[in-house]
Amino acid sequence: MRKINAFLKVLLVLALTAGLAGILVSCAPKEQAEEGEEKEQAAVEKESVVDTILKRGSMKVGVGIFTPWSFKDKDGNLVGFEVDVATKVAKDMGVEVEFVPTEWSGIIPALLTGKFDVIIGGMTITPQRALQVNFTRPYDYANQDMVANRKITDNGSWKSIEDFNKPDVIIAVRMGSTAKETAAIVFPKATLREFDDEGQVIQEVLNGKAHAVVSSAPKPFHWLSQYPDTLYRPFEGESLRKEPIGFALRKDDFNGLTFFNSWIQINWDTGWLQSKHDYWFETMEWQKFLE
Repeated sequence: MRKINAFLKVLLVLALTAGLAGILVSCAPKEQAEEGEEKEQAAVEKESVVDTILKRGSMKVGVGIFTPWSFKDKDGNLVGFEVDVATKVAKDMGVEVEFVPTEWSGIIPALLTGKFDVIIGGMTITPQRALQVNFTRPYDYANQDMVANRKITDNGSWKSIEDFNKPDVIIAVRMGSTAKETAAIVFPKATLREFDDEGQVIQEVLNGKAHAVVSSAPKPFHWLSQYPDTLYRPFEGESLRKEPIGFALRKDDFNGLTFFNSWIQINWDTGWLQSKHDYWFETMEWQKFLE
């Protein structure tokens, strides 16, 4: 009898153990499913920047002050290629546009902390920047070019990369710009001097404190037309580098990226973006805003 009781106890323990295991196994998929549903719900509930803009009734755009991308005219109004682009994006969305001029070196951190919705400011697409933000497809391309001070380059006789690729040669660039990257690649031995403002960059060259400046076209040509007796273009007919430009958005916003990519595609197909590019970068008509 004792043997039977002991045997029954063993069976009971085994049954309870098996039952508990079954409960745990049956609960696990349910818990995992519920967790998955919660994640999906959170993803659905996360608002796209497009929804934010539409609800607010305005689109906040981060820009740097950089002629002719975005700059102030003689009356203090913001004008430029990026201003035209952002204004049309907002118009097509049925909202107002609000520009937020920002120091270029801090423009990506400002986007990430929500100071504005999108950067439409002539930002070239690079792998380093793409680690921090999502870029749209290119809506324009920028050529990096260079102008130099005649007086301190043997009366403008420096015409080769080797002439400028020396440790005692100073090249001025805007801080945080791809012009700095271009200068470092093309002139690895030269000394780069960085400034946060384009006005400081060209002034350094005009004052003879830097031999040359690397910047995105058409800015070098604009400076050349303003100061033909002081500046010259060392590499006639050649740009240092061609780079794609895109809108920059915060990560994890598929709907926002899709909308802005669609807008760019449509406005390339209609010729609108090309016409604006031609006006701001192939002519100097826009100088009337500065006169």
